[in-house]
Amino acid sequence: MEPPSSAATTTTTTTTKSRSYWRWSKQDFFPEPSFQSGESYRTALANTCPRLKDRLLNRSTDSHELLVLPRASENPLTPCLTWWDLIWLAFGSVVGSGIFVVTGLEARSTAGPSVVLSYAISGLSALLSAFIYTEFATDVPVAGGSFSFLRIELGDFLAFVAAGNILLEALVGAAGLGRSWSSYFASMVKNDPDFFRIKIGSFKHGFNLLDPIAVAVLLITNGIAASGTRKTSVLTWLSSILTTLIIAFIIVVGFIHGKPSNLVPFFPYGGKGVFSAAAVVYWSYTGFDMVATMAEETKKPSRDIPIGLIGSMTMITVIYCLMALSLVSMVNYTMIDPDAAYSVAFVQIGMGWAKYLVSVCALKGMTTSLLVGSMGQARYTTQIARAHMIPPFFALVHPKTGTPVNATLLTTLSSCVIALFSSLDVLSSVFSVSTLFIFMLMAVALLVRRYYVREETSLSDLRKFLLCLIVIIAASVAASALWGYGVVGPVGYAVAGSVWFLATLVLSFLPKQRAAKVWGVPLVPWLPSLSIGTNLFLMGSLGSEAFWRFLVCTGVMLLYYFFVGVHATYDVDHQSGQEAKNGEGMGDNNQGAQHVS
Repeated sequence: MEPPSSAATTTTTTTTKSRSYWRWSKQDFFPEPSFQSGESYRTALANTCPRLKDRLLNRSTDSHELLVLPRASENPLTPCLTWWDLIWLAFGSVVGSGIFVVTGLEARSTAGPSVVLSYAISGLSALLSAFIYTEFATDVPVAGGSFSFLRIELGDFLAFVAAGNILLEALVGAAGLGRSWSSYFASMVKNDPDFFRIKIGSFKHGFNLLDPIAVAVLLITNGIAASGTRKTSVLTWLSSILTTLIIAFIIVVGFIHGKPSNLVPFFPYGGKGVFSAAAVVYWSYTGFDMVATMAEETKKPSRDIPIGLIGSMTMITVIYCLMALSLVSMVNYTMIDPDAAYSVAFVQIGMGWAKYLVSVCALKGMTTSLLVGSMGQARYTTQIARAHMIPPFFALVHPKTGTPVNATLLTTLSSCVIALFSSLDVLSSVFSVSTLFIFMLMAVALLVRRYYVREETSLSDLRKFLLCLIVIIAASVAASALWGYGVVGPVGYAVAGSVWFLATLVLSFLPKQRAAKVWGVPLVPWLPSLSIGTNLFLMGSLGSEAFWRFLVCTGVMLLYYFFVGVHATYDVDHQSGQEAKNGEGMGDNNQGAQHVS
């Protein structure tokens, strides 16, 4: 079957060709009946409860995401990427985002030399999530990534909660990278990470250093990303090959100048420090999910996405562990600079000239991360807008560039505001909670996909599945809570682990209702269940302040949903119900068309 862009959007494109892309009418932002007048909005608010119930029970389908929603973009996203592009997009997005940003911070204050194990633990958890993303992206190759996947399996409401956190993750991540870019650049110029920042004494600590350089970098990289997908991809993989060579230099020199004495004590902050650092350095692995949002622009998703995601994440995990080990071998963890760890480390071992090479590598890595992140953020936003959870104005794809320019502008300006005010330690903690929460939901969604098919699974099998799933989550939360509250006795962990194991074992004997269409996660339900456990455990390793920030942000998102999102999505689904059924008639709940060339 042809890609949805060639079938579903051709007619729409023909009928809207005469319309200008740059339009700003109320109908482009709020076309739904609930927002046409004050009276209609008051009526909608009065019906919030039944509409919310409808949204809680509503689930999308593969074919709806593939064939119906892309019409809102009016112009198609052009398939132009191969597995080679995806590998380097993943590499460019991930490498440079965290390894140069949080390694020094966590080694210095949280884990010491054992930060190497923190990277290994986070890498395993990220690899499990990469397996899950790969199955979904090959089955449903659309721009929405985890938003679309969760909307299909867990429903409209949970998809919105995830969507809000997806955008929070994207904006905070971009802002953090912009701030880190500024730190490294300032260290090259004057060996002072805050050299270009403007201090405002009356502002609260953590928000009192304004960073105009970070804002400038975000504007430039997002502008490049908006200019064209293929152009950005080629630029990314060419520069990523150069990064690989410089990283090899860092690792080799680090081991040559390394001292075994710098690795003692290996656990200065104990086991808790390892897992606390693992929860934060997880940031270093985020970005691979952005590759899943490129599925709609991939020529052969069934072949290219598994190679691009699994291959790149395996390679990156090994590289990260070697880079972390080289850093703590070169310099005693107490002497590591938390803002520009690698460049300052070379100065400390007497290779001052190398700090410029390291800083250039870090700047290049963070720049490509911003480029790929901008692409992914815009495509997340596009699919969310296609569903009318945010104004459909942001779903439009520019006819000349073939990119979602409006969505790019939205994420760019938002991340610029955050980057201008917020310090790195504030950003990293919020980012980690959002990321781990979404990855946990993705693992739950995969189990739902395999064990439940609407109108086919018996009520008895559904109850057994839900009971097993609830017990798996509860056991994981219990282990996470024990760790978070500092209870380190073996009995509690043994009980929680045994309950998790037995629930997963029982689930493995239940009949699966669906197999993967193209590429499937191996060892289901064990790997998804392990992913749920590791993500929740890492969440428990974060401080309470990170959770409060996460809850406050989620609360603000829910206020928006209750007053806007629930009514917009309700109107769209019920007004275009017949049209959606026509599109979805091509497949059942999760049997959407495949995008193949």
